[in-house]
Amino acid sequence: MQEKDMVNDVLTMLKSSIKEYAGVITEASNGQLRQTIQQIRNNCEAFQYDLYKLAEQKGYYKPAQPASQSDIMQIKSQFGG
Repeated sequence: MQEKDMVNDVLTMLKSSIKEYAGVITEASNGQLRQTIQQIRNNCEAFQYDLYKLAEQKGYYKPAQPASQSDIMQIKSQFGG
């Protein structure tokens, strides 16, 4: 398996984990547990972003084109912004 494939696999895994942590957080009734899972999620998000930046630098990941200002305004208006 090539490095590019491994990096993309880890990015996919992290994305899934972050979603799962969010689900656990919304269902946690114990404040201490909720705080602990939030910290774990925050650390996971930070690691994901660092790995994403590395993947982008190495050419392993090409982000989508940035949204235009009119697209941003249209979506913002749809959500009452």
